[in-house]
Amino acid sequence: MFTAGDDVQAARTTREVYLDAVRVMATARKLGGIHALEDRFREFIEAWEVESYRKSVAKAAAAGGRAAGKVAFVTGAAQGFGLEIAQDLAAQGACVALADLNARGVQAAADDLCNARGAGRAVGLPVDVTDGNSLADALHRVVRTYGGLDVLVSNAGVLKAESVKTQPAKDFDFVTAVNYKGYFLCVQNAAPILALQHLACPSYLSDIVQINSKSGLAGSNRNAAYAGSKFGGVGLTQSFALELIDDGIKVNAVCPGNFYDGPLWSDPDHGLFVQYLRAGKVPGAKTVADVRQAYEAKSPIHRGCTTKDVMAAVYYVMEQKYETGQAVPVTGGQVMLS
Repeated sequence: MFTAGDDVQAARTTREVYLDAVRVMATARKLGGIHALEDRFREFIEAWEVESYRKSVAKAAAAGGRAAGKVAFVTGAAQGFGLEIAQDLAAQGACVALADLNARGVQAAADDLCNARGAGRAVGLPVDVTDGNSLADALHRVVRTYGGLDVLVSNAGVLKAESVKTQPAKDFDFVTAVNYKGYFLCVQNAAPILALQHLACPSYLSDIVQINSKSGLAGSNRNAAYAGSKFGGVGLTQSFALELIDDGIKVNAVCPGNFYDGPLWSDPDHGLFVQYLRAGKVPGAKTVADVRQAYEAKSPIHRGCTTKDVMAAVYYVMEQKYETGQAVPVTGGQVMLS
């Protein structure tokens, strides 16, 4: 018998499928012959959730792209940067689970993504990243929906900028809980799923990508709670990488520069431009426009970071087989590693 495929594994799969078909036919003959499947059984199989999973993943893989056939879980995905990450992964062939505390918003985002990329390509999940039970429930739903998990993108994050001399402890605790503890809990709940898949197929590698910040590489004036949580995230990334590589899990952080056009920076009421203006982070600044201009001037490239810039780094760490524990700067030269 000769079988063909894109690689050895595909050829072996073709061989096994054919041999199974031969065995089924042989057994059927012993039991009185082959009979056509009744409509009610065929309809059951068509509607079966496992078959739906197979079709959705196969359809995504057929679309091609740098994430073809992968299942990704993205936190903080109801809007802004997280949503754009999810959209880009779907455009590159992934099935995407969007997770966010905003239940209505994340469901609407997932529905829009399905309308754009095809039914079953996305699910919206209400998730509180500071609650391990919430994360466990969401990840179990991902497995039930898509059959597994390939990529965790820990993106959910918050920021409250203020002088250390005046910042309330509750604000520090809030930032730390979401940015630092939230990342820990995401990995704690996703890692066993990823490890089990590696156990079944030792050549299989999966990815955890933390969306960190340039503030995880260099201190941030009057922004200690945020910078501290992001420095801690780099420490977690390196520690997770050392432990989880035995399970075939690569762990890396991507550290974007300032993403000026998203709500984190540009929200008119709570964005960083407004917060930094109030906190006096930019001497002499009288307007939000003054603050933005000052920050754009800090990068040698004289502009803010974009989703396209960051996704290039995300795909880099996903595609590299010899890269783990790294914090990759995407800062336009504002932060340069020595």
